Amino acid sequence: MEIKELENIVFQTRRDILRMVHKVNSGHPGGSLGCTEFLVALYNEVMELKEGDFDMDGTNEDLFFLSNGHISPVFYSVLAHRGYFSKEELGTFRLLNSRLQGHPTTHEGLPGVRMASGSLGQGLSVALGAAQAKKLNGDNNLVYTLHGDGELQEGQNWEAIMYAAGKNVDNLIATIDFNGQQIDGPTSEVLPLGDLEAKFKAFGWDVLHIKEGNNMEAVVNGLNEAKARTGKGKPVCVLMHTIMGNGVDFMMHTHAWHGKAPNDEQLANGLAQNPETLGDY
Repeated sequence: MEIKELENIVFQTRRDILRMVHKVNSGHPGGSLGCTEFLVALYNEVMELKEGDFDMDGTNEDLFFLSNGHISPVFYSVLAHRGYFSKEELGTFRLLNSRLQGHPTTHEGLPGVRMASGSLGQGLSVALGAAQAKKLNGDNNLVYTLHGDGELQEGQNWEAIMYAAGKNVDNLIATIDFNGQQIDGPTSEVLPLGDLEAKFKAFGWDVLHIKEGNNMEAVVNGLNEAKARTGKGKPVCVLMHTIMGNGVDFMMHTHAWHGKAPNDEQLANGLAQNPETLGDY
């Protein structure tokens, strides 16, 4: 897919995020907006996906596990635009009896969602099981994950990081949304993460940076580079430098919009900054 086509999906996805969260006055727009380019690129350009009905086995296709499940608005929008379910269903976000809960769950059988994520720190452990199952089954496809940088303050991550390298799980690409923000403030103030590149390398991972995580071409090139590094005995970590709230000027560079919905005036402002490219749901 051409970069311009991917960018058009990004604009529409941002509109979806803003409208979904505004309607119910609840949700997490900041991180969702910051990861829009990544998820759009992943599902429309980078991953090898089977066409047709979704199945939980996921054999002979790439898999994705969202660990920081609170950014469900961007995940749902990208899945809908990829055809996993109707775009109109986005209008049910966080409503009673909706499949689109605030944090993704699997018990409603929502196509595209492979794990319930909301309790942070668990996604890499789940992905490791899937990655090792692929190896056991002779399946050469890859497993991708996404994690918040603040999420790395959860200890379970580091057990999984140690295990992945220790067991040579080299069909795994873990991306860190490196925006320096979490719910209570900058990560540097809440609990500094130190040198993440050095830490992952010390644990035995191959590490690369995407320094412009909100630039579509940079994201596509970075993820393709990560793919090229798989199969060489080490899991791959992508440190993706993003801006929380990207694409909506008053939400950018602050943790204030981690879990806050825009009011009517703010919604109109945000939508005006993101043209309707594929049609609102």
